[in-house]
Amino acid sequence: MIIDVSHDLSSLSTAELGKLGEDLAARYLRRAGYAILCRNWRVRYGEIDIVAAVEGVIVVVEVKTRRSTYAGVPAAAVTAAKARRLRQLAGAWMGQNSPRSRGLRIDVIALEATGPRSLRLEHIRSAA
Repeated sequence: MIIDVSHDLSSLSTAELGKLGEDLAARYLRRAGYAILCRNWRVRYGEIDIVAAVEGVIVVVEVKTRRSTYAGVPAAAVTAAKARRLRQLAGAWMGQNSPRSRGLRIDVIALEATGPRSLRLEHIRSAA
């Protein structure tokens, strides 16, 4: 899916680009029927970008946004070590919040610039 944005992506700092990506990912998830439970949940050893729920399943979402593929495609940034950390963080969030759920899933939303004012969004379910 291609998303047009009002910002010139090249003028955004890395932090601003990351925040934009997380905002777009949350908006996409809401429109797809997900309930956003939490954003930017932090503990001393890491952060979960988005915690959402859909059809009784808790979904931990890692958002990766890239201006170019120079550093690799966004989804490739979720390495085996990052996947382990996400599973650990998901367990900590579940333990702290005790939600009623039918399961837990870890997804990645990858956003990659396709032009100065557009991003391609890819939702990778059960990525880790």
